[in-house]
Amino acid sequence: MNLRLLVVRVIVVLTALLGVNYVAWRWLVSVNWDAWWIAVPLVVAETYSLVDSLLFGLTMWRLRDRDTPPPPEPGLTVDVFIATYNEPIDLVMRTARAAQAITYPHRTYVLDDGNRPEMRRAAEAEGIEWLTRSADWAGMPRHAKAGNLNNALLATEGEFFLILDADQVPLPDILDKTLGYFADEKMAMVQTPQWFENVPDHDPLGSQAPLFYGPIQQGKDGWNAAFFCGSNAVIRREAMMQLGVSRYVGEVELGVHRALRTARAVLRQARRSVARDDVVVREALDSIAREVTEARRAISGGAALYDVTYRFQQRVADVRRQLVAADLQTLQSDLAAIAELEGIGADPDLVFADVDEGVLQQLAHRDWSPLGAVETVQALVEAVDVDRSGEAQAIMPLATISVTEDMATCMRLHGLGWRSAYHDEVLAHGLAPEDLQTMLTQRLRWAQGTMQVMFRENPLVQRGLTIAQRLMYFATMWSYLAGFAALVYIAAPVVYLTLGILPVSALSTEFFIRLVPFLVVNQLLFWVVADGRPTWRGQQYSLALFPVWIASVTTAFGNVFRGRSLDFAVTPKTRREPQGPAWHLVRPQLWAMALLVVAAVAGVVRVATGQANVPGTAFNLVWVAFDLLIFSVIIQAARYRGFAPVAGVDDVPEVADDDHTSPRTTDRTTDRTTEGAS
Repeated sequence: MNLRLLVVRVIVVLTALLGVNYVAWRWLVSVNWDAWWIAVPLVVAETYSLVDSLLFGLTMWRLRDRDTPPPPEPGLTVDVFIATYNEPIDLVMRTARAAQAITYPHRTYVLDDGNRPEMRRAAEAEGIEWLTRSADWAGMPRHAKAGNLNNALLATEGEFFLILDADQVPLPDILDKTLGYFADEKMAMVQTPQWFENVPDHDPLGSQAPLFYGPIQQGKDGWNAAFFCGSNAVIRREAMMQLGVSRYVGEVELGVHRALRTARAVLRQARRSVARDDVVVREALDSIAREVTEARRAISGGAALYDVTYRFQQRVADVRRQLVAADLQTLQSDLAAIAELEGIGADPDLVFADVDEGVLQQLAHRDWSPLGAVETVQALVEAVDVDRSGEAQAIMPLATISVTEDMATCMRLHGLGWRSAYHDEVLAHGLAPEDLQTMLTQRLRWAQGTMQVMFRENPLVQRGLTIAQRLMYFATMWSYLAGFAALVYIAAPVVYLTLGILPVSALSTEFFIRLVPFLVVNQLLFWVVADGRPTWRGQQYSLALFPVWIASVTTAFGNVFRGRSLDFAVTPKTRREPQGPAWHLVRPQLWAMALLVVAAVAGVVRVATGQANVPGTAFNLVWVAFDLLIFSVIIQAARYRGFAPVAGVDDVPEVADDDHTSPRTTDRTTDRTTEGAS
């Protein structure tokens, strides 16, 4: 164990002890129950932040700085995929030319999801292969970037593939630096950082992510949970195809089991309504029930799903034909008897025209047989789409359950026992958003995708993952709940300074002795793990983007559980022309800042008039000042006018593609306990 890791672990232990001590004391001793409506939300928010801090500490516990991998074996086959939809041709070709110049032998593909003839001509003119979706995708769900890549996986053959977004220009040695990791036969994915060349040093939009693309990824790597971030990653095709096949088989098998289980219940209910002397029908239902049992046994024994379902459907169809024939025979006998009774005669053309209406009503309400139950059973099993007729491809290796494909895909790979690695070296240069609206759209999309995965495939209950891997994935998902805690951290000082209502029982010496060391040690942990990398901007946006985080949770919840469409705009591909500061995009934050300022003035006035005590007001004024310092980044972001290249340096294209990418440029595991003072 190196000295840095030892120091990190000591600080993690101290942070955990001090944090648990403080929050436990808050719950047991210091909650002001007379003002429960603000006191309870505050202690809940602090508890949330403590969990966040503990998850961050766990991530850092195995901080892993990998050695240089061995050189790659010669003769590996590699495909380089450049995913594009409607980005400018020049931008895509800039990346494609750089990809073509990668030194390790490979094939370069432009995956043109826009199917543009001009894109094809530009690529093929320079010997770069162009690929768009097959005709099978016509009229089918497209699944955005995931669908584009899934199509390419079934149309290419390389043992490995490198994924690049249209703006991510690779360095020539990107494969030489990463393929060596795959000497480990269980290595599925190697992720490299995403770094943006059109970001000024002060990074007003928080585009660079030195904490995530560094200590956080290194920490997750130590637990074999390094994330796939959508671009700049090399992946083993075998792992992805195994994932696609296993997901297909698992989902279809689950559907068949559910259909058969429901079918058995339907048959049981139908049998209760059959007369004891109706031997034909009872035997027919018993026959189908035996087929259900046999089908379930065959599937559990590993029989081919297609064969089992086909055989079952054929048997049910045979029984259904027998029951229909029996019903027709009974119907004919009854009609003949009715005709004789009514004196109509045997002319079938006169039967329904001349039968008394009361007699017809009697026939309509008669229980002929459980044919409806048999038809229901048949429909249940036929509804299990073994051929995936509702999709362009039966096999979908990259996950399609969210608007971002990366996290769910990587989590599923880890669940199958594959490994991942994080290579901490910038090997591609990308482009970041250059205006506030584009950045907000981008962050909302990433957050929505993460929360969709949490609601659909919560890692805490996923099979195949280790406990640590579950927590590593859950930490990122948990971090997006910070928006709700931020509301409380803004409201608490406002309530005290304006109304004099304290959410804690007293601002005693014991309170400060427990809180201050926890906050200091927590910040010390960030300083040590950052190892010189700037982390302040990430901490600012953790609080300052609280409306985005709240919107991501609520919209993803509505999408998953209520079937609502995700209402977000497609990220613009070109720099927006300056129209003055974009204050309208950050109205919630501006209102929050205004409330904090008004509260600070009110607090000073209340002290001056003897209505408030000095220590409590001073503490909350410091809290307000800290929150305003955090929110100051919003002012910079709203006024930002884009990147100005240094004279003499090639201009950076005015485009950033993120409709087809989902890098975690900030992992909300940057702790919110810094804003959690009570």
